[in-house]
Amino acid sequence: MEVQERLEEKIAKSLSLLKEELAAVRAGKANAALVDRIMVDYYGSPTPLKNLSNISAPDPRTLLIMPFDPKSIPQIEKAVNLSGLGIPPVNDGKAIRLAIPQVTEERRKELTKTVKKLGEETKVAVRNLRRDANEELKKQEKAGDLTEDDLKESLEDVQKATDQSIKDIDGLVAEKEKEILEV
Repeated sequence: MEVQERLEEKIAKSLSLLKEELAAVRAGKANAALVDRIMVDYYGSPTPLKNLSNISAPDPRTLLIMPFDPKSIPQIEKAVNLSGLGIPPVNDGKAIRLAIPQVTEERRKELTKTVKKLGEETKVAVRNLRRDANEELKKQEKAGDLTEDDLKESLEDVQKATDQSIKDIDGLVAEKEKEILEV
């Protein structure tokens, strides 16, 4: 069933995007995903930071950025400052350290709201995908490509895929909330 396959592929993309967005939410722990979206002006072309350096978390409160080319440290430092991350980079000449500050209780609540909002937006996207798939299946039935029984079975399959993805989204959101609320 090509409609079902396309639906599942699009749902997988939506879940993948949600995971990326959730990883970028700063929960007070050092996580290399915090700097994944940072682009560095490297010899005139925007390059992802992760392509220019090795990023690690030597402890829960520190991110260590070890550039492959030490001459790129000033550009990386500038990119981190411009990224809106809100963490001042510390340059020791060989590497850049980011000290992840402790998150306040108020900020934790804001972050959980943000995470819930991201989850809801993804659920809406999945429901829109379900609607599109259902419309496609109904068109196929009208055109005579599907029997009434096949349509009913296909609509049930679409609903099962949607329900499963909603559960997955809820699980991802709950996991991130737990991480954020951990002190």
